[in-house]
Amino acid sequence: MQTLNLLEHQFTDSNTFSVFNITHDESFIPGLVLLEQLQTTLDVQELLSIFAKEAEKLVDFSGLYFKSQDFSTCIKGSRTAKVERSFELKIDDEFIGTLTYAVKKPISLAKYRILNQLHQHLLYPLRNALKYRMVSKLAMQDSLTGLGNRRYFDKQLTRAMHHANRHHTCVGLILGDLNKFKEINDNYGHQIGDQVLKHVANAMLASVRDSDSVFRFGGDEFAIIVENASDNSLDIIENRINIAIANDALLAKYQLSCSLGGTFMNRADNELTLFERADQTLYRQKMNMKRNLTIV
Repeated sequence: MQTLNLLEHQFTDSNTFSVFNITHDESFIPGLVLLEQLQTTLDVQELLSIFAKEAEKLVDFSGLYFKSQDFSTCIKGSRTAKVERSFELKIDDEFIGTLTYAVKKPISLAKYRILNQLHQHLLYPLRNALKYRMVSKLAMQDSLTGLGNRRYFDKQLTRAMHHANRHHTCVGLILGDLNKFKEINDNYGHQIGDQVLKHVANAMLASVRDSDSVFRFGGDEFAIIVENASDNSLDIIENRINIAIANDALLAKYQLSCSLGGTFMNRADNELTLFERADQTLYRQKMNMKRNLTIV
């Protein structure tokens, strides 16, 4: 990546600074118009798109990227470039994130200063949007394991099924239920039980693709949505989970295992029928496990 050198230019009447000349009519101040537009959404992606329309009047860039401590995104259609110019966005000493322009040529000092002025209008709407995103994410997340919760599962299952119907792909659903978990909680306490749940969550996450989603419903019940599934996808994932649990030292210590039941969506399914069929498969697996344990 090339180092970007800022180019000094003498300011003239036709300089781009003229866009910020104060007039008697405040409606002609671009910054105020931009600020009003930025107040219309709490979606980070939309904020960046609104901001990019103003920024592209000043700078010729092929991509605009934003990265915070735990989140990154870019405007639609962003493409990399040989030269990038990054700006740290801060409110006082609070770091909001880094805004990076993929530019086709170095940015002049004049335009650099104007961009910094524009960024001031973006700061507070962007911080509010990031906080809203964090709250929304927490509302969809299991606090113990970090997996999606039941509310998020319902939302994602609906989305995945609609996407599969539109694109003629296949969705698989795996439900999991831990064996002997109640005994672990009763005999060793909830602190050990919590550790067990975290280790199971990690085992499941390590057993799926990035495109798959893992959820905890509460207690010892788990679910996995498998998108763009093939005929053997569910068998592969279930086998990986069993191996990952068996190879986990903590889970092996407490002799914990997991019953899994999976099924594929058919075109007549809705969310309820798909879930019920997977649940019936899980129930049969659970009963077989109990019978095997009784025989032993």
